[in-house]
Amino acid sequence: MQPNSIRLYIKPYCGWCHEATAWLNAHGFKYTQLDVTSDPTAAKKMYELTGQSSAPSIDIDGNILADFDTRELEAFLTKLGIGY
Repeated sequence: MQPNSIRLYIKPYCGWCHEATAWLNAHGFKYTQLDVTSDPTAAKKMYELTGQSSAPSIDIDGNILADFDTRELEAFLTKLGIGY
């Protein structure tokens, strides 16, 4: 199964955010990247979804994973039945 929508909330100086972006790119995922440091609306939405301000956070078809590394992202995708 491939997701319909992926929204990745990032902070540009965040190493885990760079890692998440590189991982998604390397695996061919299409996603919308939202910089929560320059976009107050994105920051508010990320907080509403996750209850925290830590990045990266990802919304995959309404399924939320907050403050993760790529190992956690892989496990999350597997749980959702999304191949990579």
